[in-house]
Amino acid sequence: MLCALGAAVCFGTATVLQAMAARAVSDDGADAGASGGEAALLLRAVRQWRYLAGLGLDGLGFVFQIAALRSLPIYAVGAALASSLAVTAVVAARLLRVRLSRTEWLAVGVVCAGLAMLGLASGTEGEESGPEALPWVMLGTAGAVLLLGPAGGRLAGRGRALVLGLGAGFGFGVVEVTVRLIDSLAPSDLLTDPAIYALLLGGGAAFLLLTSALQRGSVTTATAGIVIGETIGPALVGVIWLGDRTREGLTWLAVLGFAVAVAGALALARFGEAPEPTPTPAPAPAP
Repeated sequence: MLCALGAAVCFGTATVLQAMAARAVSDDGADAGASGGEAALLLRAVRQWRYLAGLGLDGLGFVFQIAALRSLPIYAVGAALASSLAVTAVVAARLLRVRLSRTEWLAVGVVCAGLAMLGLASGTEGEESGPEALPWVMLGTAGAVLLLGPAGGRLAGRGRALVLGLGAGFGFGVVEVTVRLIDSLAPSDLLTDPAIYALLLGGGAAFLLLTSALQRGSVTTATAGIVIGETIGPALVGVIWLGDRTREGLTWLAVLGFAVAVAGALALARFGEAPEPTPTPAPAPAP
């Protein structure tokens, strides 16, 4: 559980650092009249130490995520990762001077309460490997997520953001499940294991859809779709096929904690991307 929470802290803090870097290069580009679109903006952002630090935290968070998935039920790790939005909200309030409403502070507390209930109720990871076809199903799901990009990109507004966000969430969910399906790290075994290809394809497709979803459309809608996609489906796979269970007599507490943590994360969905800076009002003209 400490690894799962560590991953959430890394991912949540990385979002704010990358937001600060993107804002800095946007301001510099505007002052200098620079152009070149999103690609040029990304190249300028990579030169910022905050952006590089954010990438480093993303990598560290992924290591923590893998460690957590190898010893905790998927439902507990998924809810903990969704709580990274609470971390982003708190860090953004500190570094980006974003004001959180009372409702949002309450949502942060709700996420923490849900995770506490999950921590008390979670058992160890299941020891079952699931049906033999499960790795191939995950590979097919990853391919479907990749194909969802062009289809969802034709939509407009909230529909586009929701479809692409859900697709990104399903891709991240494939990563969560396939980490549990990989039994051997020997190169000869990895080359013939469909789970490793599902992991790579699912993770790559998820990042592509996430980028596309956040370029245009509602950030809140896209992030809500991601939270739903990466928590509910993988949790069901873990319980039904991989043997994830709770402590004796605490199933109700795990279900309640999962629902509370995800609900709190959805309430903080606007922090799924860098919050826009608050515009400074222009001075009044002199009489």
